[in-house]
Amino acid sequence: MRILVVEDEKRLAEVIKKGLVEEGYSVDTAYDGVEGQYMAENTPYDLVILDIMLPKKDGITVCQELRTREINTPILMLTAKDRIDPHAA
Repeated sequence: MRILVVEDEKRLAEVIKKGLVEEGYSVDTAYDGVEGQYMAENTPYDLVILDIMLPKKDGITVCQELRTREINTPILMLTAKDRIDPHAA
């Protein structure tokens, strides 16, 4: 199983990656929304772990654009926010 982790906090991204690799997953990382979207559009992943607050392009926008391009890879959203604007999704 191949997973893409899109997280701008490099230490957190590496902790997530390490745990997933230890469980036997192949993991790629991206550190901003533009890079993450590019990777998700050009590489077949089984799962994308996507932070909401990212530099260059936020996770909500990345998710919407992937779905517009009919990329239906499951996406797990991460956030440090305590609530999300229901009109943003």
